[in-house]
Amino acid sequence: MTTLAVAPTRRRRPPLVVEPQGPVVSNARLAAALIIAGESMLFAGLVGMYLVFRLSTETWPPPELPRLPVLVTALNSIVLFASVVPMHRALQAVRRGRLVVATRLAGLTGLLGLLFLAVQGFEWVRLVRHGLTLQKGQYGGAFYVLIGCHALHVLVAVLWVAAVTVLAERRRFSAERHDGFEMCTIFWYFVAALWAGLFPLVYLY
Repeated sequence: MTTLAVAPTRRRRPPLVVEPQGPVVSNARLAAALIIAGESMLFAGLVGMYLVFRLSTETWPPPELPRLPVLVTALNSIVLFASVVPMHRALQAVRRGRLVVATRLAGLTGLLGLLFLAVQGFEWVRLVRHGLTLQKGQYGGAFYVLIGCHALHVLVAVLWVAAVTVLAERRRFSAERHDGFEMCTIFWYFVAALWAGLFPLVYLY
């Protein structure tokens, strides 16, 4: 009696499932990078203009114009630089889902930004009263255009912080979804880092 050999059946392997992966760079960081790249080009042009005027003039600033308030602006710069700390901690709190803490820290950041603008505006009023106006030649024009453009960016950043603070208070962010908050934080880093270059260039050089 012959026995038929039965070929062993092969078990089919389950199909390989490839889980979708998120983007290497988040959409928030990519958008923030594009914004900062455009703004950096703008300030590169303004700084280039300032340096052309600065290097083409023997006496800078002109002797008949008031000196810039270096000490007050240096102290005011510390305020802006210090504001980076609560903003950074606010982003960390959002990533952990601690929206109450993030709201308080972002609010503190906005207040420090407003203080920076208030002190700067007060000093500008004093400079104008002492004769340094936008029409005072290359020095006055270059100063107010360059520093005024940065002040405008700080104002935009403060308004942005105010908006994300309200949204965080209303629970519009979470540990999984906080792109708007992250973009705002990156922009705040940008305006602070920008001032770190503008202050010594305009007030000390």
